[in-house]
Amino acid sequence: MTTQHKLIKRLIGSTALAVALTGSAALAEELRFTVWTGSDAHLSMLNGIADGFKETHPDVTVKFETIPFGDYVQKITLQLAGGNPPDLGWLLESSAPTFVDAGVLADVAGTLKGTDGYDFEDLSASAMGLWQDGDAVFGVPFSTSPFIVYYNKSLYDAAGLEHPDTLAAKGEWTWERLKQDAAALKDGDSGVWGFQSVDGQGYGSRVLHTLIPIIRSYGGVAWTDDACGLNSDEAVAAISLYHDMIFKDQSAVPPGEQGDFFTGNAALTVTQLSRVSKLKDAEFEWGIAPLPAGPAATASVIGQAAIVAFAQGKQKDLAADFLAYMTNAENVAVMAAFFPPARQSVLEGDAFLSSNAAVTPEQMKIVADGIANGAVAPGHVAYPQIDSAMRPKFDALWKAEAEVKATLDEVCAAVESHL
Repeated sequence: MTTQHKLIKRLIGSTALAVALTGSAALAEELRFTVWTGSDAHLSMLNGIADGFKETHPDVTVKFETIPFGDYVQKITLQLAGGNPPDLGWLLESSAPTFVDAGVLADVAGTLKGTDGYDFEDLSASAMGLWQDGDAVFGVPFSTSPFIVYYNKSLYDAAGLEHPDTLAAKGEWTWERLKQDAAALKDGDSGVWGFQSVDGQGYGSRVLHTLIPIIRSYGGVAWTDDACGLNSDEAVAAISLYHDMIFKDQSAVPPGEQGDFFTGNAALTVTQLSRVSKLKDAEFEWGIAPLPAGPAATASVIGQAAIVAFAQGKQKDLAADFLAYMTNAENVAVMAAFFPPARQSVLEGDAFLSSNAAVTPEQMKIVADGIANGAVAPGHVAYPQIDSAMRPKFDALWKAEAEVKATLDEVCAAVESHL
């Protein structure tokens, strides 16, 4: 058992006494709910759902607390260790195995299945896979969101290039074509880069989300239960393509530079549907396309996040009630404007395709297809340790003179020490 895993397990004992001593007196009127979004549009939507809960729970206030994405798991862990856990929160698929195995998430199966009209069976079985253990349910995905390509249509038109979604419809949208387009669209004089990594964090907290779509399209994997695949021939070829974009073509935003797609300073990026809220005031036309194909095929990658209630929260029953309310069919349909749902009735309904006024039904169909054909990003019960070990090794890759294969051998050695 790893050190951090032992720490998470000890959290149960460290907070149990505080819960026992406070007892019913701990039942306050405020639920603390941690998220990693700071988007006004997202928070407005979430607060609207919380306001609806007050109709049946007039004395309850839900406080959404934003923690930056890169710090999220660490700060939640520290809150648990300090005996001050939130009542509910968001949790990524990569952290699910660790938190479930450590026993720090509340089993909400009884509440969900006992809530009138909840329709537990409407939740996609495949989407629920990471969040169930036998009859226990430790979370409900609120976002099963594929990674997609956003492109600056204005820049494409000015350059006379075919749009990525048009190319995809003809079977001609590949990573090599994206690389070619990024090089053609870069304009140093105007400060426009060709490609921006996922959320501009592709050299840190989003390194795997940036690389896995390419790796899978080349036929590679990140790791299996007992072996790392990041140094396979397929992964090396995929990562070499991205390395060339940074240092040979100089089209991808390099480490230390800023190039924000959402303000018009990059022509292409890979991200998820929720980021469309950042385009509200965009001064350029934009479009959406599926992930490009590689030598192996098109590989759709899904980033999943669930709503969880923490086992040592002071208001577990009330937290479970709010979790059930927030993930009922009505509220999932509301959240679907930004977060593609795990409820089959919502995902398969026509309303999903028109749930966000900024996204056309044709564009939303790209999202729906990505969910139908995708697989979640890689995770592991020791993911916090894997992430901590491999990140410094990846740092050596982001240099022009880096030997990609040798560097990835070092990454895999770090990963395999925790498999």
